[in-house]
Amino acid sequence: MNQIRFEGRNAQFFSTLRSRIDAYFTENNIKSSGNWKLYSKTIILGLTLATLYITLVFFTPSTAIALVLCALMGVNFATIGFNVMHDGAHGSYSTKPWVNKIMAHSLNLMGGNAFFWNQKHNVAHHSFTNIEGADEDIDISPYMRVSEFQPKYWFHRFQHIYGLLLYCITYLMWIFYQDFVKYFTGKVGDREMKTPFTVADHVTFWVTKLGYIALFIGFPMYYVGLSDTLIGYTVVSMTTGFVIAVVFQLAHVVEDVTFIEKTSPVTSVEADWATHQIQTTANFGTKSKFLAWMLGGLNFQVEHHLFPKISHIHYPKLNQIVRDTCEEFKITYKEFPTMLSAVHSHLLHLKQVGA
Repeated sequence: MNQIRFEGRNAQFFSTLRSRIDAYFTENNIKSSGNWKLYSKTIILGLTLATLYITLVFFTPSTAIALVLCALMGVNFATIGFNVMHDGAHGSYSTKPWVNKIMAHSLNLMGGNAFFWNQKHNVAHHSFTNIEGADEDIDISPYMRVSEFQPKYWFHRFQHIYGLLLYCITYLMWIFYQDFVKYFTGKVGDREMKTPFTVADHVTFWVTKLGYIALFIGFPMYYVGLSDTLIGYTVVSMTTGFVIAVVFQLAHVVEDVTFIEKTSPVTSVEADWATHQIQTTANFGTKSKFLAWMLGGLNFQVEHHLFPKISHIHYPKLNQIVRDTCEEFKITYKEFPTMLSAVHSHLLHLKQVGA
């Protein structure tokens, strides 16, 4: 296994920042986990999913309305992932571990696998952001080239054009291919999983995968027919994939973020871990309450990468503390004013590394 070392010695930055964040929660006498804002959001998103499902399957509307509702279900899937599953997986949804575990497993309801997500996202992505071979989120090869350290093919010169369309299939690839690759190889990227797969994990994997297929393909097929189900499921899955991929790409695959080349046997990162997180991450649209609500605070990616165990509902308040501390230590803090400007930067980055 390739070793990764963070060589930077700027420990004072993160210790100062962490003490200021801790002081914020202490002085305001609040917990760093979720509160009624997150719990009410969970209820709203859960009821929305149930309503859309029941309407589409048991009270099937006209084709035009059904397609719109399928697209909304795709957005709803992504939003549950951003808000409920994501906080649960990071242990920030609640102070109770069993509640976090239940919320993390909402991913299994939507076709994914909470165990693999933890290995891929919490362990690999958050530890080794934008490092080749370790962060699977930037491995879209050969279809796309997101850094100068990846192989280049002639069709990459067009990736800023076809990229957004390709994102539509990422959800299908995730639940029907990538999860199975992890299952049978026991690896995330080129790294062995840190936590062994237990008998319970094996059972959970197959039961929830089959349960998802039955719930979102089997039952609809029985009630509304094969063709309508396939069309509707395609719309749901493509919408989900597009929304998820775009949001995560805007955080780490934009102009002026850092990518690290894999070198064997040791990949040395010049910065310390905390500085590396800031160098490889960007925020967008942090003034928008709508984006913060819908995206589960994922537009505050810098804060999330530095403090993943703090619930996203606190990120707007932590934003200024992080920005001020970065300025004090002369660390460049990247933030796009709007989501549209971040999308523009993402496309320009794809065009540049593909040209």
